[in-house]
Amino acid sequence: MSPDPDDTPVLITDAARSYEDEFKTRKRRYSIMMAMRVPCLVLAAVFYHTPWLAASLIILSIPLPWMAVLIANDRLPIKASKFRRYRDEADAKDLESAAKQLESKSHPIIES
Repeated sequence: MSPDPDDTPVLITDAARSYEDEFKTRKRRYSIMMAMRVPCLVLAAVFYHTPWLAASLIILSIPLPWMAVLIANDRLPIKASKFRRYRDEADAKDLESAAKQLESKSHPIIES
């Protein structure tokens, strides 16, 4: 008889990332996006003699804080895959023999 599938261990590769790791990744993304705003504003000040370039850099830096907050508050996607459980060869043979036993039994037919 095969063991209960709920008792078999879940492979560690299917485990979700910890909250601390996920939070660290989100903080890093936020910091990178906010750090991109400072060079944009500095470059806009440097290129003030070229108005179209300075204006485009300023316009580029305006939505960066909003985008950084949205991306930082968005959680990472959750895997939709099913759990893979460890099965050794003995479990696989037990499952095959159980399936063969079910198929080999005669099934009564109920007539109305």
